[in-house]
Amino acid sequence: MTSALALALQAAGPSPEASDCGEPLTQTAMNICAGQAFARADAELNEVWRELRGVAKAADDYPHDDNQPGHWASLLEAQRAWLAYRDAHCRLVGYDARGGSLEPMLVSACKAELTRERTRSMRALLTNQVSGETRAGTEK
Repeated sequence: MTSALALALQAAGPSPEASDCGEPLTQTAMNICAGQAFARADAELNEVWRELRGVAKAADDYPHDDNQPGHWASLLEAQRAWLAYRDAHCRLVGYDARGGSLEPMLVSACKAELTRERTRSMRALLTNQVSGETRAGTEK
């Protein structure tokens, strides 16, 4: 029975609300579109993250004569802190609509915006690392 239901849903295709984000007409459609925008932003962030992670791990191959955490450990710590900030901040943004139909859209839109900003920031880090710049702007 489950497979018959799955086939029927596939044959029906996506609902108009789920696929038309040009001008969503209902709150449900707006929530879906905001969620999709966040999913796209998150996927882009993860793509840049994977690349930056590799660069950070490679940077740790250079000897360091201090007792500070390496590039990879620092990047991971910063990313974890940023994720906690993003989620808490966006939960706060949605608080006035808590429990209402508007809350998912507010939270998702906030997460999408902050995630796009973080992606730009991580791209800048990646560009600096790949071009050979270091923390002090000197060559490796």
